[in-house]
Amino acid sequence: MQDIVRQGDRNTCRLEYDRNNSELAYFTFANIEETGIVEHCFTTRAGGVSTGDTASLNLSYSRGDQTQNVDENFRRVAAHFGKQPNDIVCSQQTHTTNVRKITVADKGKGVVRKLDYMDVDGLITNESGILLATFFADCVPLFIVDPISYSIGLSHSGWRGTVGKMGKVTLDRMAQEYGTKAENVQVAIAPSICQSCYEVSGDVAYAFDGAFPKNDEMAREYLLRYQTTPSSEDIANCLFYKKETENIS
Repeated sequence: MQDIVRQGDRNTCRLEYDRNNSELAYFTFANIEETGIVEHCFTTRAGGVSTGDTASLNLSYSRGDQTQNVDENFRRVAAHFGKQPNDIVCSQQTHTTNVRKITVADKGKGVVRKLDYMDVDGLITNESGILLATFFADCVPLFIVDPISYSIGLSHSGWRGTVGKMGKVTLDRMAQEYGTKAENVQVAIAPSICQSCYEVSGDVAYAFDGAFPKNDEMAREYLLRYQTTPSSEDIANCLFYKKETENIS
């Protein structure tokens, strides 16, 4: 596992293993842990029971995997936090910038209960005992923690979400619901696809050109090379639109 991990410039993403299941590998961020108000992880494909193309920690019911396998995988992730699958609340991602406020009434949705919402790429809450879950292949995961209002956000930002300033949208919704101020939050940008593995087409490049100022470094990179340059600083500039918060890992 270590051989395929590419550390960011600031080396803040740590690979760890569950104390009760040594095969369950996940990433954490020091700045999120240091808030002391939330537990978090970014899972890998390791540590589950699925086989074949979905091996092994598959957390999707729509990939042809056996339901009982996905159920067990969710149980293992929940157990890592000392919780049950009925404590999890899932997103329903379609590359929007829609953010949903989650309460205890939503617990279990997407795992043991059917979702009653669609087109939700961001989740926020200030209620304890809830496990927020969003899903990623190559898109950018955003962890947002406000230790002042005791609120958290978890968002999915693909290129469409980045053009739509998903980070800012999530922060704005947290401000609306919980009084969050950007200067107080801690943010982590979890693993996503890198430049050497992902090239964009012209329509994507010009979408960035239209969404960000002409002198924006990320927009120039898209236009000049049709490729992302996913250092923490560059991604943060787009996701949070000129870094309203400095506390980004």
